[in-house]
Amino acid sequence: MTTYRAEIQITLKPSVLDPAGTAVTKALQQHYEGVQQVRIGKFIELTLTAPDLEQAKTQVERMCREVLANPVMETYRFTVEAKV
Repeated sequence: MTTYRAEIQITLKPSVLDPAGTAVTKALQQHYEGVQQVRIGKFIELTLTAPDLEQAKTQVERMCREVLANPVMETYRFTVEAKV
């Protein structure tokens, strides 16, 4: 078994309202020029063991789809690499 490190980014779908992002946008616009929009999401790092990279990616995909993200409101993307 090899140890892998996954980085997962979860964000609200563009059609879903983001009140936290709107609040941060307004706060930043008061102090910084050029801020157009902020969308708030989640960043997750996890380590796991799997027999190979493809199975590690399959596990992470399943975790995202079934536990970590709400597929109705959120989208996700991830990277998986062997941990050195």
